[in-house]
Amino acid sequence: MYGATENAILTSCLAEGTTIINNAAREPEIIDLQNFLNKMGAKVKGAGSSHIEIEGVKQLKDVSYNVMPDRIETGTFLCLAAINRSNMIIKNADANHITPVIDKLEEMGCKLKVEKNEIEIKVPKKLKAVDIKTMPYPGFPTDMQSIFVSMLTTVKGTSVVVENIFENRYRYVQELVRMGAKITIEGKTAVVKGVKKLYGANVNATDLRGGAALVIAGSVAKGTTKIENIEYILRGYENFITKLQSLGLDIEMIKG
Repeated sequence: MYGATENAILTSCLAEGTTIINNAAREPEIIDLQNFLNKMGAKVKGAGSSHIEIEGVKQLKDVSYNVMPDRIETGTFLCLAAINRSNMIIKNADANHITPVIDKLEEMGCKLKVEKNEIEIKVPKKLKAVDIKTMPYPGFPTDMQSIFVSMLTTVKGTSVVVENIFENRYRYVQELVRMGAKITIEGKTAVVKGVKKLYGANVNATDLRGGAALVIAGSVAKGTTKIENIEYILRGYENFITKLQSLGLDIEMIKG
């Protein structure tokens, strides 16, 4: 889990002496954190590998820094385009951070054009089922698992998804089933049989990515979908509702 690696790095920056982290997470967010901290005066090296060394310093300085694009948000919008069988251009995106996601979308039949800071996706009317196994970076990200499953619910054929990182990450599945999805769970494996149509329902976001998966399903479901516990979703996506509205989705946040 890269959060543990990040916390270890942050704790070590002002600690006396040298701290070595073995078996460190390798996600691009770790590299971004290293670059940020080093700009502040920290002495961190090795981010992106499994071995990171931090030499403690006495203090850090104020800096201005541009954070890297959110790779999971990028993947979420690519899947939104795919489930709607539509085309989309995503700006301020780094395709190198989500290579496994792009590879799977292309395997399904999507056409993707990658520029330096931009990804264009063109989605055909018919997509192919695919199999997925989540793995530590640079493998298929566990945070994209539920979002991909949601998108696969309307793809003809049978897709098999294996979750190798976290336990209990299929809690959102029962909510998709309420919407007409055909998904069965056996241990860490989800078998998704594509259906022609999903239907609006009252559902609950069980976590951040599971909640996003319900939004994606609701975007194509017949009728109205009402999602409770949206604080999970809002925690992980900035201006999510506004961005979806700008794409033409009939979506609103109900307060109270």
